[in-house]
Amino acid sequence: MYLIGLTGGIASGKSTIARRLAELGAVHIDADQLAREAVEPGTSAIASIAHRFGTAVLHADGSLDRAALGSIVFSDPASLAALNAIVHPAVRHLTAVRIADAERNDPQSVVVYDVPLLVEAQVPHRFDLVVVAHAAVDTRIERLTTARGMTPDEARRRVASQASDGERLAVADLVIDTDGDLDATLAQADALWERVRRAA
Repeated sequence: MYLIGLTGGIASGKSTIARRLAELGAVHIDADQLAREAVEPGTSAIASIAHRFGTAVLHADGSLDRAALGSIVFSDPASLAALNAIVHPAVRHLTAVRIADAERNDPQSVVVYDVPLLVEAQVPHRFDLVVVAHAAVDTRIERLTTARGMTPDEARRRVASQASDGERLAVADLVIDTDGDLDATLAQADALWERVRRAA
């Protein structure tokens, strides 16, 4: 198995790269999806979140009210750290299970672990390659306001709540520049796939 850690800040184009690699044959493990699974009703994580932040962050059916929780944690570093201390261990466990499943199903598989918080969460997996999707902060803020409907202030807070570009680039084995158009990003993803297939 060949394990790629793919990371990048919010609106960096990371998901576009992950989808392309999956189209080319990689097994895609999405940390955001696992984070949603980790806090489903009935899990220990959702109980810990309600205990720490109050039942106002839950919907009536017991599911997580992400908007309510986000309004708390993305403006308060201490609250964000408390949330991460609950969610990250649960996600690490689910990730280990998915990686083991992929290797068992095909020992020659290429696995892309798509993880926005690779730096912040101190992800423990031994990656064969760490890839960082990188776009300028102004580009990412424009994407968040245009495509996701955030206000400029909200977009800046979301960007600032994550690791800095310098912290992410410091762990990169390979950087994919996503400041250009879609075709340029996809061409770099295709080149990455060829490199990985040769290595694997």
